[in-house]
Amino acid sequence: MGYGLVKCTGDKLTLIEMGVLRLPTRQDGYERLHLIHKKVHELIGRFRPEDFAIEAPFFGKNVQSMLKLGRAQGVAIATAMQAGMSVTEYSPKKVKQSITGNGNAEKEKVWKMLQHILQLEQDIPAYDASDALAVAVCHYFQNQMDEKLSQVSAEGSKTGTARRKKAGSWEDFIRQNPGRAR
Repeated sequence: MGYGLVKCTGDKLTLIEMGVLRLPTRQDGYERLHLIHKKVHELIGRFRPEDFAIEAPFFGKNVQSMLKLGRAQGVAIATAMQAGMSVTEYSPKKVKQSITGNGNAEKEKVWKMLQHILQLEQDIPAYDASDALAVAVCHYFQNQMDEKLSQVSAEGSKTGTARRKKAGSWEDFIRQNPGRAR
């Protein structure tokens, strides 16, 4: 399991830490889930992040692998939620698109862009770590875009040309479109 933490200061993004939690393959599956919980809990306690972003599972052919991945992600998400953090999921394609402009970019290209964005000198780490770092940077970019859209919407409403942010749920849609609900 990879993890990446970044610090946002205005428009500047800085790497705090990235790494990989190596899980013993011969260890009981539930013990491995416990190790994931402990690591996520430790990282949250040590760094006090404001947000938690995770890569959404991609669909594979091996059902057992997908089940194990889903359980691991569920434990990480539950740990973050227990700490009071909001959780956001991004598809692998969305992460690559956000970092490189190409949703089908190779991992090496994503890493090169991360090096450029974060001004990193080091060679590519384990892909799990660089993937996690890419998710963190993607989340930062999405938050920046949401803030800019909110500013444009606020400025637009002053001039009568407000653009609405896309509704994220039916409740948001109804709130934004009261005349369309029946």
